[in-house]
Amino acid sequence: MKFQPLKHLPSVFIGFVFVQSLFFKFSGSYETDYIFGTLGDWSGLAWFSAYGAYMVGLGELVATILLFSRWHGLGALFSVGVMSGAIIFHLFTPLGVVMPEFNAMGDIVGYDGGLLFAMACLVWLSAVFLTIRDLKSETGILNTLFNAFFNKGNTL
Repeated sequence: MKFQPLKHLPSVFIGFVFVQSLFFKFSGSYETDYIFGTLGDWSGLAWFSAYGAYMVGLGELVATILLFSRWHGLGALFSVGVMSGAIIFHLFTPLGVVMPEFNAMGDIVGYDGGLLFAMACLVWLSAVFLTIRDLKSETGILNTLFNAFFNKGNTL
């Protein structure tokens, strides 16, 4: 496979952000407990506090794997969906844009200044770019699926 910077660099960025966040989501870190606990309390869905991080982490893992496969476009589209949820939850719930930072004892020692939200926005933009790129590519999986379901042979 030939290196294509406009395809591979955004994919590596998305994959890096998703994979490095898996540690937090799967280890029950204070940050994760805060985020998903706040969302669970706000939504009234107690199960989301306990299992939301695992579900989102699994979604991010699947999206990352797809980004580095022949189904690259599906991984990009899945990434758009996951990050759309993150952005919406940050903007329209009590979660907010600025997240607390915790020490090893679980005490709040500062705030991230919106870094987590900014990363979500950058990942979303990268994923939207890759999704559009795949839709416009004659060999893209999203273009192929779109044409199979809607155009019956015409390309975008």
